[in-house]
Amino acid sequence: MSGPLTIGVDIGGTKIAGAVVDADGAVVAEARVVSPAADPTAIESAVAALVAGLAAEHPVIAVGVGAAGYIASDRSTVLFAPNIAWREEPLGADLRRLIGLPVVVENDANAAAWGEFRYGAGRDHDDQLMVTVGTGVGGGVIAGGRLLRGAHGVAAEIGHLRLVPDGRPCGCGNRGCLEQYGSGSALVRDTRAAVLDDPDRARGLLDRAGGDPGAIDGPLVTEAAHDGDPFAVAALARLGDVLGQGIASLAAVLDPGVVVVGGGVSEAGDLLLDPIRAAFERELTGRGFRPAAQIRPAALGNRAGVVGAADLARG
Repeated sequence: MSGPLTIGVDIGGTKIAGAVVDADGAVVAEARVVSPAADPTAIESAVAALVAGLAAEHPVIAVGVGAAGYIASDRSTVLFAPNIAWREEPLGADLRRLIGLPVVVENDANAAAWGEFRYGAGRDHDDQLMVTVGTGVGGGVIAGGRLLRGAHGVAAEIGHLRLVPDGRPCGCGNRGCLEQYGSGSALVRDTRAAVLDDPDRARGLLDRAGGDPGAIDGPLVTEAAHDGDPFAVAALARLGDVLGQGIASLAAVLDPGVVVVGGGVSEAGDLLLDPIRAAFERELTGRGFRPAAQIRPAALGNRAGVVGAADLARG
C-alpha cells in the first residue's frame, strides 16, 4: 500500500458504494449498501455506517463523497439532485459531524472523471470528457489538467443538455434532456415499450424475462445482447446513437482529447461504444477537417467514482 489512505464514497440513485483507496489509486477494501434515495437523513446514516465499517479496519485520514447532484462551490452543500431527495442539503457538514473526519463532497460524475484522469483511461490526456451512463447520464470535464467546476460548482451536467425540445419531462424540471433518452432508465423504458409494440420480434428477450415485460432491466438487455439477441443489440444501438449525438455536441464546445464512457450501462462494452463512436463521427462539427477525440471505456469501471472521490479528499 502507498499511503495515506482515504475513503471514497459514491452515492447513487440505487446504491451507495465505498472504498478505502491508497495514494496510487489502488482499492484496499470496499463495501456497498442500498441507497435510501427518498430519505436524505437515511442516506447520511447509511454513508456514516459504511464509512465507520471501513475506517474500523484501516487508518484513513479523510473521506471524499461523490453525490449525484449539483454541488456548491463550498464542496459541501448539495444544491439540488434530480434523482435523490436533496434540496440545499448540508451533506458535507452533516457527514463531518457523523463521521468525525474531514469530508469533501463532489459531484459523482466529476469524481469519476477525476479518477479516470488520475489513474484510468484518461491519464494520458489533460483534456477529457467523462460520460457516465447509469440511472441517469452524468458528466465530468478535465480541462488543462484541472477539474472544471464552473463559477458555482455545477458545471458539466451533461445529462441535462437539451436534446429534444418539449420532449420527455426530466427530474431537473425541464423537458427533453439527454438523460431521458440516453440513460439506463431510458434503455429500460424504451425497451419495454418496444417489446409491447412487437412481442413476436422480441420473443427471445421476453422469454428471458419470464414473459413479463416489466421484468426487463438493463443487465438483462446487456446479457441478451452479449448472447447475440438482435432485439437487445438494437436497443443498445439506439441508446448509443443518442449518446454519440450528445457527445458530438459537447465536443464542439469542449474539444476533448479523449472521451471516457463509464457507468453501469457501459458494461455492454462495444455493443454500446461502437454505436456511440459511429454517431459521434457522423455528427461531429468539422468532421474530416479536425482531430476527433478517441472514445474509450472507463478503465476503472464502477470504481472510478470512489477512486476519484478518495483522491479528491487528499486535497
